[in-house]
Amino acid sequence: MENINEMDATVKTESKHRRMYDVPEVEVSEKPLYNFIKRFFDIILSLIGLAFCIVPMLIIAIIIKCDSPGPAVYKQERLGKGGKSFLLYKFRSMRMDAEEDGAKWAEENDERCTRVGKFLRKSRIDELPQLINILVGSMSLVGPRPERPCFYNQFEEYIHGFSKRLLVKPGLTGWAQVNGGYDLLPEEKIVYDIEYIKMRSLWLDVKCIVRTVAVVFNHDGAR
Repeated sequence: MENINEMDATVKTESKHRRMYDVPEVEVSEKPLYNFIKRFFDIILSLIGLAFCIVPMLIIAIIIKCDSPGPAVYKQERLGKGGKSFLLYKFRSMRMDAEEDGAKWAEENDERCTRVGKFLRKSRIDELPQLINILVGSMSLVGPRPERPCFYNQFEEYIHGFSKRLLVKPGLTGWAQVNGGYDLLPEEKIVYDIEYIKMRSLWLDVKCIVRTVAVVFNHDGAR
């Protein structure tokens, strides 16, 4: 894997003239036993999570409704394994007019966030409704974070092969998320995503989950 520290330093400062980046070839081995165990734990852990979080989630939904106009939970189209579209669920953390000028990635100290939304995003609590996505099988606990179709089109213009992250099911958390999250540029995230796809195992999944707990408390890479 190309060392992320060896990537052109100007990538972080140049927003208009990004260098072209070719994602290396990657093959996904079958791993039927791993896939079965992974799906089994996705179902069990999402059910446990929903059982423990249902009351807190209802309280959060009420607080969101009281804080700003609009639905407490919103649905957004994302791309899953094989490029299949699905609806991702999240607690609403931004104003209803947040994308009146078009879709854009969240920024640090994003002014579009509501008062409650800032806390929800920092703590990653806004992601809790995705336990439903995991339960129904459109997502997994661990995998590359799902992106919107418009961003795939945008990133493929200069990151040739960005869509290779669609070779596996997207996750609630992932190797890129625990190694920088929102602080990483797309061309940096894809390096970790490809590494995860090549090395995916139960041990790596457990490692991601454990490190995610730490990220929730220290807010690293959150926006």
